[in-house]
Amino acid sequence: MIRLYLLAGFACLFLMMNMNGNLNKYINTKYAYLSQSAIVLLGVLFVFEFVRLYVKEQEANKRKAAALAAAGEQAALHGHHESDGRHGRHDVEAHDHNLGHNHHHGHDHHHHHDHSHNHDHLGHSHEQPIRWKRYVGYAILIFPLVTGFFLPVQTLDSSFVKAKGFSFPDFNVSPDNPGFHQFLKPDTSVFYGKQGYAKVSKTELNEFLAMKDVNLTDVNYLRGLESLYNFPDAFIGRTVSFDGFIYKGEQVEGNHYFVFRFGFIHCVADSGVFGMLVDFSKATPLQDDQWVHVSGKLNWEFYQPFKQNLPVLEVQSWAAIAKPKDPYVYRA
Repeated sequence: MIRLYLLAGFACLFLMMNMNGNLNKYINTKYAYLSQSAIVLLGVLFVFEFVRLYVKEQEANKRKAAALAAAGEQAALHGHHESDGRHGRHDVEAHDHNLGHNHHHGHDHHHHHDHSHNHDHLGHSHEQPIRWKRYVGYAILIFPLVTGFFLPVQTLDSSFVKAKGFSFPDFNVSPDNPGFHQFLKPDTSVFYGKQGYAKVSKTELNEFLAMKDVNLTDVNYLRGLESLYNFPDAFIGRTVSFDGFIYKGEQVEGNHYFVFRFGFIHCVADSGVFGMLVDFSKATPLQDDQWVHVSGKLNWEFYQPFKQNLPVLEVQSWAAIAKPKDPYVYRA
């Protein structure tokens, strides 16, 4: 029965995520069909489990009814034989027979008791570890249901960057750790072979080279940043514009700020904070998590904390904007 409730719980959880618009907090929305497929599959498994339990219960009821009927027939037959014995035998013979019968019955009862005791002892020793493991498995499955239904979905912001820290030893993402520490630069090379990634990169570069001004939107944000970081010389001096939230941190000085978007390549496991360093050129009082639209000329400068060159947007114009309904961006 617990399995039935678990199947229903996960189906309802995935359905709730799709209906209330929170699915995009967990996966790239282009993979929403996986969640929808899971709802259908869980629904089918729920029906199958329900039918199995119903059939099992019906069979148990039939066996119970048959056992009660057999016990009733046996009791009636036993009473009939006792009545015949009282009318067809002498009292002394009946007395001796009953004594012998009772003695035999007592002996059998004692033997049966010992056998049952041994059986219960063996069952206890073998079943307990299995039952314990089963309960632990159920607890592991119940935990995400409880958190999914009762804990609010947290939208990532600058506090997440502060908590994780923004001092990374290596700017590049290593092949054996493709997504857990992605920042600034989106990197999908780990999801392709060398030749495949070169082909994809060239195609996406041509897409942005064809633009008079590089406007990074919600749709092309991650593709555009990846091209920009992969082919810096092709974009130096060009006008670039995008939206994001401000993060000052402790490693930038003066009028420099990071402007970020949280993005999902596939799911939350390979998500990251992506953007670039922005030079506002004159004193500009900005606060962490303030959303802005920035536009300016792209340049490069050596960034000491990372000990390498980074793209820097030299702002020509900017404006404060409202936080988008969906603050995340996704790899198309």
